[in-house]
Amino acid sequence: MSDSSSHPDTTDLDRMHSAARREKADMAPAKAPAPMWIIFLGFIVAVVGGGQLGHLTGGYKFESSNPYAGVLAPDPRPMGDGAAVAMGPFEKAMKGGAGSYAVCGGCHQGNGGGLPGQFPPLAGSDWVKGGTERLVRIVLNGLAGPVTVSGQNFNNVMPGQGAMSDQDLANALTYIRNTWGNEGTMVTKEMVAKVREELGSRMTPWSEAELAEFADKNCPGEIPDGPGATVTAEAPAEAK
Repeated sequence: MSDSSSHPDTTDLDRMHSAARREKADMAPAKAPAPMWIIFLGFIVAVVGGGQLGHLTGGYKFESSNPYAGVLAPDPRPMGDGAAVAMGPFEKAMKGGAGSYAVCGGCHQGNGGGLPGQFPPLAGSDWVKGGTERLVRIVLNGLAGPVTVSGQNFNNVMPGQGAMSDQDLANALTYIRNTWGNEGTMVTKEMVAKVREELGSRMTPWSEAELAEFADKNCPGEIPDGPGATVTAEAPAEAK
């Protein structure tokens, strides 16, 4: 005969196990949840900090407000959206000429001063200030000494630079005529092209005597901009 007190039936065991499963295990001290007051305090700090940042930046619009001294706010405009202004013909020629002059700078130097007894100066040179046609002929075919430039004698040979494009030569001459205190009219690519065509297949350098008749002669053609402009240049438009 079985003892019901020492052998509980299955139903009683199920009830005991179900109750045990419903009980939550004790959490270790290191894993105890943060107090509610700390969570609430963090929420308040986040709200106040975000509101202050929004106020300082104009509602998070960095283009209208920059709270950081010395740091430029980003330009909100798309690239090319009127951010730059187009250059006029003279300014373009001067910018291009600064690069083209690298071919000349080895002899005439970066300051246009040349080298005494070897290469004539371009800064303040009476040849540079004179007619543009003489200069165009020189850069196309070269110049052989002896020559006298600003009262100094030189007896070297300058090689022609006819391999350069009409635009590059025009830019270089415009740059030379308007740098280091010089001031002169632009030389355009059309002017260079016209002289180049006239010279045909000539390859030999010029002598001072041959160029005497062109000393004060300017290349024919319109001067679109800069000193002595013969046409009214339109106001530069905003770059698109």
